[in-house]
Amino acid sequence: MKKAVEAWGPGKFDAELNLDGKAFRPDGKTAATLNPPAFGLAGVNNHTWTGAWGTVSYWNAYVGNLEMHGKGVFYDPRLDNAEKYPVAARTKQGHKQDKQDRITAKLPALHFYQLSLPTPKPPDGVFDSAAAEKGEALFNDKAKCGTCHVPPLFTEPGWNLHTADEIGIDDFQAMRSPDERYRTASLRALWDIEKIHKGGFYHDGRFATLDDVVEHYNGHLRLNLTDQEKSDLIEYLKSI
Repeated sequence: MKKAVEAWGPGKFDAELNLDGKAFRPDGKTAATLNPPAFGLAGVNNHTWTGAWGTVSYWNAYVGNLEMHGKGVFYDPRLDNAEKYPVAARTKQGHKQDKQDRITAKLPALHFYQLSLPTPKPPDGVFDSAAAEKGEALFNDKAKCGTCHVPPLFTEPGWNLHTADEIGIDDFQAMRSPDERYRTASLRALWDIEKIHKGGFYHDGRFATLDDVVEHYNGHLRLNLTDQEKSDLIEYLKSI
């Protein structure tokens, strides 16, 4: 456990280590993921990188009971799957029933507060307005971004999950989740790479910049974007 935690690095956490015991990926890197932004979640289904677990109300109960070891009640029969979640199944983490419950009553207010957190607005001068206008047209047409990142939520209204093959990455993290899918992450405050996105983009920060993200999809989806179109698209992404 100590080795696993020391490998996480700043801004990362592994919320499933206590379920499956998988501390590292097949390539030897940490299995921990970046902490996703906690703001701008109102109206968004599935609030974690791999989705299908539930919204922030699920994770508030999960963390309070199973990771902070508070006194309360937690139920998730999916954790009885001994093949996928050997640690959770052995310790019956999906069936926690403390006589004193000091967590459940606090969940509604905490959920309401979290959904009220607004997305930070980009300050003046961080993007080119004229280029961003062109980029918006690309976002919703040639670049195909708006197909999944539907404005103004910037994720799909409904079941916002996709297989690893659909988005062109490995499935290690997805396979740790119940539905074995990745969530279409809401595009929030992409202009801030100094603080909010300083760890990079995607669940593990594998793409250091927006340029890297655009290049990935340009190749994976065969978009054939020109250099100018890529630049305009990035300016729009910084404006969100």
